[in-house]
Amino acid sequence: MLWPAAALSNPVLDAGFGDNMVLQAGQPLTVSGRTQPGVKVAARLGKTGSGAVADGSGVFSITLPAQSGSAAPVTLTISDETGTTTYNNILIGNVFLCAGQSNMELSVTRALDAENQLRLAPDDSIRLLMVPKTTAPLPQVQFGGPVTWRPATSTSVADFSAACFYMAKALRRKDPATPIGLIHSNWGGSAARAWLDPEGVLALHGQAALDQLGLYARDPYAAAQAFVPQWFDWWRAKDSGREPWKNSALLDWKPTPKFTLWNEWTGTGLDTNPRANVWLRTVVTLTPEQAAGEGSLAIGAIDDMDLTFVNGHPVGYTFGWGVERTYRVPPAHLKAGKNEILIAANNMWDTGGFFAGPERLAFTAANGDRVPLGTNWEYAATAVTDVPPRAPWDANAGLGVMHNAMIAPLGRMTLAGVAWYQGESDAGQPAYDQKLATLFAGWRRQFGPQTRMLVVQLADWGERRAAPGESGWAQLRDEQRLAVVADSNAALVTAIDIGEPTDIHPANKNDLGKRLAEAFNGRALPMPEGAVRNGDMVTVSFTGIEGALQAQGGPYPLGVELCEAGMETCRFALASLAGSRMVIPVPQGMAPTRVRYAWADAPVVNLVDGGGMPIPGFGLDIAP
Repeated sequence: MLWPAAALSNPVLDAGFGDNMVLQAGQPLTVSGRTQPGVKVAARLGKTGSGAVADGSGVFSITLPAQSGSAAPVTLTISDETGTTTYNNILIGNVFLCAGQSNMELSVTRALDAENQLRLAPDDSIRLLMVPKTTAPLPQVQFGGPVTWRPATSTSVADFSAACFYMAKALRRKDPATPIGLIHSNWGGSAARAWLDPEGVLALHGQAALDQLGLYARDPYAAAQAFVPQWFDWWRAKDSGREPWKNSALLDWKPTPKFTLWNEWTGTGLDTNPRANVWLRTVVTLTPEQAAGEGSLAIGAIDDMDLTFVNGHPVGYTFGWGVERTYRVPPAHLKAGKNEILIAANNMWDTGGFFAGPERLAFTAANGDRVPLGTNWEYAATAVTDVPPRAPWDANAGLGVMHNAMIAPLGRMTLAGVAWYQGESDAGQPAYDQKLATLFAGWRRQFGPQTRMLVVQLADWGERRAAPGESGWAQLRDEQRLAVVADSNAALVTAIDIGEPTDIHPANKNDLGKRLAEAFNGRALPMPEGAVRNGDMVTVSFTGIEGALQAQGGPYPLGVELCEAGMETCRFALASLAGSRMVIPVPQGMAPTRVRYAWADAPVVNLVDGGGMPIPGFGLDIAP
């Protein structure tokens, strides 16, 4: 989606560029933007310059010579026959995108030692860019709101990503002469696929998915009609073939206790078990004039997901607990007299139901009449507990919708690295390593092949276990490891020892930031290399070990398992440590094929190297 060329009086760079920014040092420097089609554009940064010709849409990309890192401010000008745009107070250093879900989003004010860290935060050589949350079915030119590069101060840092900021502080301590630019682009609860670029969506989900997104951009109503057959099939399979949208009398209706989230409906069962699929119903009475043309139905925000019907016809489908829904209602779906509005609402986490106040709900007729809908609702709880299929455009797990609105507007910016902390929303799903490889490829297409990938391995969270078992979190941690192993310019930074079993958002982002900085600077972090059986011993070797492996607080590393072919055969084992190797005796009568370490949602771990760096969770096949 491009700006109309006629609207541009001067050439402008893409939305991620601006006054006070940091541009990447040590690499040919790409700047991109828009102007009139076909004109010659010149860029000058300090004493160096270069140029290009805008394409038929007015898009240009200019590569400037590599610059040395410097905290001395410089000016960048972009000029063509229409005029000149100047960007001031620019530093040259290392620029990072910090992206993911809520653990990367977690702010400095919520992390450890916040008061003291905010006092120490000011640093004019750290510049911050906060990207507003929004989604889009197609790549955008502008962000969802204004953005500004700001120097690090106690105020600007307060709501910024703690892990990202503490990484920058550690990098500055190591190299105080090099400025740091940080881009915060995060969304709590987001799935990995929401951050794919269009090429990544095509690679993992196919052309049909891209076509659905394009249809949604043009006509949300038509896109919903194309998608809902999947939902219908899902509901029939889960509810013994019933179709309440055709006959709502099939359901056991009760008056809603009050217009609130259903967690507050005391005694309904939804107050104690709010993760549910619930039908909501009301009736709106229309005059012949009000029913004569196309209407607009506003149902406020539904937490989390809705499929909404008017007189049995689906009119809209949305995921997003804070997203206001307004759906187009064709005149063929309306009639004079009583019209039934039916909402199939799903809540998969925490609060559910009506998120916005009753004043947000209304039907607006083609003649402009507004009919309030904030009263006289009924509800029908169901026994269906599964999560409905997700549309390609939904907010938290839509295909590429966060990339399109929160990454694409950055333009062809040259970056030093991407720090990625995400995976909680993908736990239990297959092939996370493929998702990461596809994300890596998309970021490098946009930000350059030199971009280093820093992946945070999920922290420990959940139930402590006294016996081996299966774990979606452990599986995802191992797939994070596999993606890093397969990439020549990536590092795994584990947080497996600094989580909080009762809090999915651990506060110790301070140590995590330091580890991210060490990984960017090239420190070889501990990684399992392979497992080999020799006689009655299995030996696991590691790379990146400083000094020798150590078991903190006791003679043995905790959480070591040997497994035979079936995962139910896994059992804990007592291992000994020798330098960079772990040696595990094979119990008599066992034929292990795999060794696992820290294989649980919330493992208790104590294995570190001589520098105190933890060993990441892993699973390895045993070579004979």
